[in-house]
Amino acid sequence: MDVLSDVIMVARTGRPRSAHVRWHAPWQQQFASVPGSAGFQVILEGSCWLLSSQAAALQLGVGDVLFLPHGRGHTLADHPVPATTAPVCAPDDSEQSVPSAPDSVDRLGQGGPATVVLCGAYELDPSRTHPLLLTLPDLIHLPADRNRHPELHAAVQLLAAEVGNPRLGTSAIVPALLDTLLMYILRIWLAEQPTRGSTTGWAAALNDPAVTTALHAVHRNPAAPWTVTKLAAEAGLSRAAFARRFSALIGQPPLGYLTWWRMTMAARLLLTTQVPLRSIASQVGYTSEFAFANAFKRTHGLAPGAYRRRRRTDPQGQ
Repeated sequence: MDVLSDVIMVARTGRPRSAHVRWHAPWQQQFASVPGSAGFQVILEGSCWLLSSQAAALQLGVGDVLFLPHGRGHTLADHPVPATTAPVCAPDDSEQSVPSAPDSVDRLGQGGPATVVLCGAYELDPSRTHPLLLTLPDLIHLPADRNRHPELHAAVQLLAAEVGNPRLGTSAIVPALLDTLLMYILRIWLAEQPTRGSTTGWAAALNDPAVTTALHAVHRNPAAPWTVTKLAAEAGLSRAAFARRFSALIGQPPLGYLTWWRMTMAARLLLTTQVPLRSIASQVGYTSEFAFANAFKRTHGLAPGAYRRRRRTDPQGQ
């Protein structure tokens, strides 16, 4: 696995959700803030406006993609100043902004021009959120540009076709396409960030060949007996130069990140498998179950066995 592929894999809980929603003007849709989630909106037909109390209204057209990595609440509407007669559609608690299964929903309106939006959401475990996600802004807007982002356009079209017209296999195809769409969104955003002169941040780190090589080595084989010297050799730098560059870009030293990643992988294995503790310890680089348990407790505040029991009983428990 590479770093970007792992970002969502470790933090996601359950299955991603999606819906194909149609509104008829005049309309406005409020999406509540949902902490511990990431959501996106793709305009498939017509146009609308993104309304926020923190910024000017933003017009959206066909092919535009919105990504909200921190589940920030927002409103979509057919006009930058919605008519007083426009019904306000606020999702109930069971929907949490997006229906729980691929669906096509026709919202009530007053028969005006239609806007069709592809909505999606991921539930994330805050305790396993990769620091790359934490550095993302509240809102990422990728304007439609088939020539610049043909792969993103292709993923949107495939996903819209499956959600809008479910067939045999749709339940298996949609989660894979949602993952694909999300990876393209992150890849494009990271590639478009200005990194010249930047000394910190994940966009700069993933555009730095030496640091990226070391990160990929850790993610491919977290159980290896890594040292700063060995990671520096992977990166093609001296030990001191590598440690300085890694710490400056990532915000923590190489072995600090290695330990965090190992404990994050261990937490995921504890919650998603029945693998014995000694096997998990080995998979994340510990020859001693006792040493693993101590490291895990320092990171998560609970011994591995207690963490597994508590989090399975109460998924929101820390």
